[in-house]
Amino acid sequence: MIKKFIDKLLGKSTPGTSGGKPHFGKREEVPASVHGINPELVDRRAAEVVATLKQAGFEAYIVGGAVRDLLLGLRPKDFDVATNATPEQVKGLFRRAFIIGKRFRIVHVVHGRGREHEVIEVSTFRAYLDNAAAGQVAGNEKTSKAQLSGMQHAVDASGRVLRDNVWGPQDEDATRRDFTVNAMYYDPVSQIVVDYHKGLQDAKKKTLRMIGDPATRYREDPVRIIRAVRFAAKLSPLGFSIDAKSAAPLVQSQALLAEVPQSRMFDEMLKLLQTGHAIATVEQLRKLGMAKGIYPLLDVAVERADTPFVKAALVDTDRRVNEGKPVAPSFLLACVLWEDVRNGWQERLNQRQHPLPALQEAIDEVFDKRIGDVSGRGKLAADMREIWVMQPRFEKRVGNTPFGMVMQPRFRAGFDFMRLRADVGEVEEALAEWWQDFQAADDERRDDLMDQAKEEQKARQKAQPVVKRVPRQAPAAGPRAASGADAEGDGDAAQGAADFPSEGGAPKKRRRRRRKPGGGDGGAGPGGSGFAVDA
Repeated sequence: MIKKFIDKLLGKSTPGTSGGKPHFGKREEVPASVHGINPELVDRRAAEVVATLKQAGFEAYIVGGAVRDLLLGLRPKDFDVATNATPEQVKGLFRRAFIIGKRFRIVHVVHGRGREHEVIEVSTFRAYLDNAAAGQVAGNEKTSKAQLSGMQHAVDASGRVLRDNVWGPQDEDATRRDFTVNAMYYDPVSQIVVDYHKGLQDAKKKTLRMIGDPATRYREDPVRIIRAVRFAAKLSPLGFSIDAKSAAPLVQSQALLAEVPQSRMFDEMLKLLQTGHAIATVEQLRKLGMAKGIYPLLDVAVERADTPFVKAALVDTDRRVNEGKPVAPSFLLACVLWEDVRNGWQERLNQRQHPLPALQEAIDEVFDKRIGDVSGRGKLAADMREIWVMQPRFEKRVGNTPFGMVMQPRFRAGFDFMRLRADVGEVEEALAEWWQDFQAADDERRDDLMDQAKEEQKARQKAQPVVKRVPRQAPAAGPRAASGADAEGDGDAAQGAADFPSEGGAPKKRRRRRRKPGGGDGGAGPGGSGFAVDA
């Protein structure tokens, strides 16, 4: 049935063709002597996946952005494999392989365990289908689940592809990819690059060119709009740019992003900001006239990208990614939204609200206004909240607070956040240096740092202006004044009378105390509670 469906479609004209059987490009096999890929840059486990598939009688290649980066002399961070084996056939060849996805069914082949594990994504060659002949649904992935469950190829009313799981030959698979430089295939066994759309020439010309009609391709999958920006940002340091024909429909096509599920948009926004090219991404968005309108939270990040604190966070994120260090979305988003939290907090403090509840209310307001209901918000919100709530606690460096702080799982993120605040002058540099020393110090050194913090606190208290208290009028002397408890000249009450003399020389009562049942007083000692103590 599927074969008949494909044959019927192949008889139709395809965008960019003159009718009849569509033209999918001429296969060119480029030898190693021409493309110059260094085999040492190829991931060993990706090469093993290709070799296993080929030994089983299937075609298999490293594909996509990894081939592009290899041609440019870069070491790819991710390796994808394409094959003519179906997902079920791929899964049967590997001990740890999992079929995932509904819109596009792919296989994750897992190597290693724990933090050292690596996932090689394996996809099956897909047929290039005329979306005008695809099954059409009125809703989206969520609202049309029942209808989509039995469909292999489906689009919504706007032409966005909701299902694409019809397998086909390699030349059709190449045609359905986005940019020419991402549509090449590399065989690490024979070291041949297969190119159907002059991708090698475009790589040499440093051009990002969409395969087919750009407006149609953006309509098929609006996320390609974001991918265009991301590739342009990543490759801009090498001199790449989007060609005029591919860039022209970008702004007008932005409205199509409103139909993309919010969870997917949120993930694509994070890819823009957390793949090591955040600063370049902001520049590309502004250059292409797309600084607003892609995603509300991204709009905020772009708008604040030039402020000292957010810029420092973006630069630091790029640095960590390029050094191979992990980055967390909670940290970067906490930096982007800190201005909202700080302002909301200050407004509540001005209304004389208690500091901690005021901070919590400000955080809740920011979550509702800026992030909304996206997948994973619970964990993300918890991490962001902990970073923010930790900030005022860094000011307290006495007692057990510092020891409890460094034991918290999110301490490092909270400290890095405060470190950035110090870099831009929002908090004192000395505070960041103190915490930097404290977290790495041994017990003896920590005691010294605590003593230092106490001395600094005393110095600040002495520097503050002294406000003298005006004593209240003492009551007339009564039976209590004659009691022996308050008559001693060296007692607390006598000392209080010397400090705050009252009319008639009567000692000033410093604190209301509960009287004993027998009418006697139980005096509170220095630093005592002021409540009566039974004899």
